[in-house]
This record gives sequence, structure tokens and C-alpha cells, in this order.
Amino acid sequence: MSRVVRVAVLLAVVVVVAVAAQEGFLVPGDNLVVENIPKVPTSLVEKVARYTEFRSATLSDWHPTKREMLISTRFGDTAQVHRISAPGAARYQLTFFPDSVGGATYDPKAGAFFVFAKGTGGNERFQNYRYDFDTGNVTLLTDGKSRNSRGTWSNAGDRMAFTSTRRNGADADIYTIDPRDPASTKLVLEVKGGGWGPLDWSPDDKKLLVGEYVSINESYPWLLDLASGEKTLLYPRSEKEQVAFSGGAFRKDGKGIYVTTDKGSEFQRLAYFDLATKEFTFLTSHINWDVEGFELSPDGKTIAFVTNEDGVSTLRLLDTATGKEKPRPKLPPGTIAGAAWHRNGKDLGVGLVSARSPADVFSLDVTTGQVERWTTSETGGINTEAFAEAELVRWKSFDDRMISGFLYRPPAKFTGKRPVIINIHGGPEAQFQPTFLGRNNYLLNELGVALLFPNVRGSSGYGKTFLTLDNGFKREDSYKDIAALLDWIKTRPDLDADRVMVTGGSYGGHMTLAVATYYPDRIRCAVDIVGISNFVTFLENTESYRRDLRRVEYGDERDPRMRAFMEHIAPVKNADKITKPLFVIQGKNDPRVPLIEAEQMVATVKRRGTPVWYLLANDEGHGFAKKKNADYQFYATLLFIQEHLLK
Repeated sequence: MSRVVRVAVLLAVVVVVAVAAQEGFLVPGDNLVVENIPKVPTSLVEKVARYTEFRSATLSDWHPTKREMLISTRFGDTAQVHRISAPGAARYQLTFFPDSVGGATYDPKAGAFFVFAKGTGGNERFQNYRYDFDTGNVTLLTDGKSRNSRGTWSNAGDRMAFTSTRRNGADADIYTIDPRDPASTKLVLEVKGGGWGPLDWSPDDKKLLVGEYVSINESYPWLLDLASGEKTLLYPRSEKEQVAFSGGAFRKDGKGIYVTTDKGSEFQRLAYFDLATKEFTFLTSHINWDVEGFELSPDGKTIAFVTNEDGVSTLRLLDTATGKEKPRPKLPPGTIAGAAWHRNGKDLGVGLVSARSPADVFSLDVTTGQVERWTTSETGGINTEAFAEAELVRWKSFDDRMISGFLYRPPAKFTGKRPVIINIHGGPEAQFQPTFLGRNNYLLNELGVALLFPNVRGSSGYGKTFLTLDNGFKREDSYKDIAALLDWIKTRPDLDADRVMVTGGSYGGHMTLAVATYYPDRIRCAVDIVGISNFVTFLENTESYRRDLRRVEYGDERDPRMRAFMEHIAPVKNADKITKPLFVIQGKNDPRVPLIEAEQMVATVKRRGTPVWYLLANDEGHGFAKKKNADYQFYATLLFIQEHLLK
């Protein structure tokens, strides 16, 4: 090589290095496995930065005697427990762990400690711990291995009832414990299945109300005598009608319980069940929507309950003496994310989230109607008042059934037909409700992409018949709802049917893969997040405590006919039909949708020659909970969108 050529080559290398140094790239953490994903420019990180700094807050528990509370919020990488002493007061962080902490519950008498739950690396094997305020010490209460629920306090405040799989790793047996003494743990009920849980203690603490969850369409309330260990089924099983019960609270005299149930109705109604006569009194028959949750006041005089009306939350108050509703509280607009009574009987803590505000905690004085805001979560310095509100939209599917969803449109500065991202929820029995979109507001405000969140058949909130329309052999009908949505997009002058991306997490990830195989010519690309690529391998490998619960929805892979159907529709078996670029995202420790679902999908698509990006987090489970991982996922997704949807 001549000197001139060598100098030219050297100069070219220097220029390349200088440009790379000037541009700069984000180095993914050692915990991330990155395949075929381009380098993330630091300029993109800087551009997106403010949209990754949104925070939120949820109410964990009220202090038993003081007017203060524990909340969950994130200051660092994960959500932790904080204490707030008054509305608008500073948030004081109490727990500091690399993994998220799942809520917290005060001891109900003195508030000297609280109990919280935490898993490791997304494995969902939650352990219970005690945090002591006088020392700041944290004590493990469970065995450190099994999966445990956080528990329900007795009225005396001396015990908690909780579930644990410690006996065999599969069945959610019920235990009691005095959290002051981990050695006091006692098995009170052996069960079969992973869907059991304690709901409430009788007023004298001698009995437990226990729920048995079979499926979203079938569940049962039981009464457990703690002295004898005898359990009594409160509502008989019937082949004529599957009935679902949810929640449960004893009336203060112990003579009956409050529940929600779809017995005799399409929707979940609030009801009172008399333990002596076995008769129901339905309290919300005038509301043709689900009651999705309720809380009985400490004095037993008022029930606060939330109705889900076409995806919109409404808080209502019911007088238990008259069975009549009280004047409806006036809250700031938003979807209600939980409610909890203070022991003073007048303060009701409420979580609220809207398109223009992340989840925050408010309190309602039910005697005066006064609303106070306890938290104001940061929004990265962005004024969110101009953020897009959700528009309820409807379209007709293949069988003339109306399907609905929520559309977020980009600002008016973006003219012409806008590209669309269809984001399908998981569950599959979940429901998308108007909410704060967090990072995804960048797609709307800066890239001009419209976001559409469908509630296909099988979603909750639209009656129990609608819930069953995708079960078993009817699975493909939910795919057809997305085909009908693609037809509907063509009719909208503001949406570009030639630039559509589909994405979703968990079951939404399965739907994403299914759409990519069934309708490849109608989309530009797809992003699958912890999705199921084959129901057979999914059911064979998901955690044992979940397996039977999921078979009710998806079908039993041990049945030859069902197995053949599952194999027939499996995206991994139809990967040759995927002709558009695919991005697969997975947590290595996912106990719900195991790693094999992503790995087999990536390997198969890769062999077919279709472009596929892959992101694996070794310290995550069913979705990315750590901020640094969620940020990198978002940066990579933006590169994918820019390359395959917007070009």
C-alpha cells in the first residue's frame, strides 16, 4: 500500500472515529442481550429524555391513627415505599431495593411497622417482609422461596392471612401469621389450585371469607372456620350457569357479606348475601355496567364502589342502611386506580389517572365532599395540559358485533394521514381504559403517530358473554376483530392504513404475532412484548400455579383436538407468513410467559429470513420494571418505528 493510500485510509478512520465520538452512542447494560438492534445515538436519548422522567404514585395504606399514608412511587430505578404526612407534603422514602416493592400495609393498631412484598428480578416469587419504624430494620416473614400474597389483617390486628405455594410450589394454600413473630406461621387450609385467596375476617376473627378463582367467568366464596379447619361453600356450583364472585367483606354484625357477582346478570353487581338464608339482595341492578371494586367503611355504614362504564370509571357511595346511593362525589376527571378508607371513617383515599396526569393520590372527605391532593407526580418538566385525550371509537366486526377502543390523535400541527400504532392489551381478560401514556406521548407529540387501543372480544367490562367470545376454539375470532379494525382505519381520512404497526404485551404480544401471521400485507411491522408464540409450549412451561387457570381461557393442550388447533394457529408454526419486520422483547425470569416463547419465535423468524430484532433483559420478568431497562426498550422501539413504520 502506498504512503498516500495509507494516509488516506488513516484520515478516513480518524474522521469515522471523530464522527462516532461526536455523535456518541448509548452502551446497553451487561444485563441486556441485544440482537440486530442498531446502536442508540445519545442524541436520541437526549431528545427523548424528558418523556422518560414521568413519575406516578399509588396509595398503599392509611396510618391507623394519624392522617398520613404510605404510597408507592419511584425516585430511582424502581417503585419503593414512601411516607407522606399531609396532603402535598414531601415524600419520604422508606425502602431501597433494586427490585420494585409491592405496596405496604400498616399494622392496623399502632402503625409501628408495615408489611410489604417483593420479588427478585421479575420472578414473581413474592416474599413478605416487616419494616419496623423504630429501627428501620427489615425482617423476612416468609420462606424466601415460594410465591406468597401480602395478606389480609385480622380485626384484632394480631394476625394476617395470606397464601403461599410453599407446600408443593403449585397450590395457593392459606396461612396465618403474627408478623411480629415469623415463627408463628400456621397452615390453616390446604387447597388445590393457584386461584385461592383470603378476602376478609369475620368480626370476631373466628372465620375467614375465602375466594376460589377458577376463571374470570367462574369463582366461588367459601367460609373457613379457623378452629375446626372446616370450609363451607357459600354458593353451589351449577352446570346451568357459571357465576363469578369478586371481593368480599363481612357486614359489621357478621350476619352476611358484601360481594360483587354476575349471578343472574351480564355484569358484576354489588350484592349482600345473608349467611343464614343464603339469599342475595342486589344493590346496583339499576347500573348496567360492572362494579369493578368496592370498599366497606370501617363503621360499616357506607360502601364506596367504582363502576366501569364503557371504559370510564365512576366513584359512587352507597348507604348500607337504606341500600340507596348517596350524592355522587365530585372528583377530578380520570380513571380510578383503587380506593381505601381511613379508620376515621370519613377520609377515602383514591388514585386517579388521566390522559394529562399520571397516577396520583387524592382524598375525599365523604362528609363534606372536600377533595385534597396528596401527591403531584413529576412530568419531566413538560406541560401536559395539551396532551391528547382519548376518543372512544367503535367498529363492526365480521359477525356484526360492535367492538370498541380508544384513539389518541397527534396534535393538529401534524397534517395529512397519520401513521397508526395498534396497541393490544394483555389479560386476555383485561380492558384498556383511558390513561396516561407516559413515554408514548413522544410518539404522539413529536413523531405524529396516532395510537389506537382496541378492546377486542374477550375483554372485560362489556358483560360476561363478551368475555367468553374468544375462549378455546373461538380464539381466531379475536384476530378477526383486528382485521375489522384495519378495515375501519381505511375509512378514517386522518389515519394512514398503509402505515400501521401492531404491538402488545403478554396476551397482547400473542395477538401481535397472530396479526403478523394472519394479515402481514396489512401492516408495516410488529413489536411483540413477552408474547405467547404457541399456546401448547406456553401451557407446558408456565408456572404450575397458573397452568390450570390459563387452560380455562385458552383450552387444555392435553386434549388431542385442542392441541392440534393450538398448533394450527400458533404464530411460531406459521412464521413463514411473517413478511414484515418483527421486534421481540422478553424478560429472562418471566414466570407467566416463559423465555422459550420468545426464543423459539426469534429463531424461527430468523431462519425464514425476515428481519427480526431481539431484546432480552436478564434481570426482568413479565415486562420491564426497572427504569433503565424500560428506557432502553423505548429507545430501541423508537429506532424500530423510525426505520420500519415512518420511512
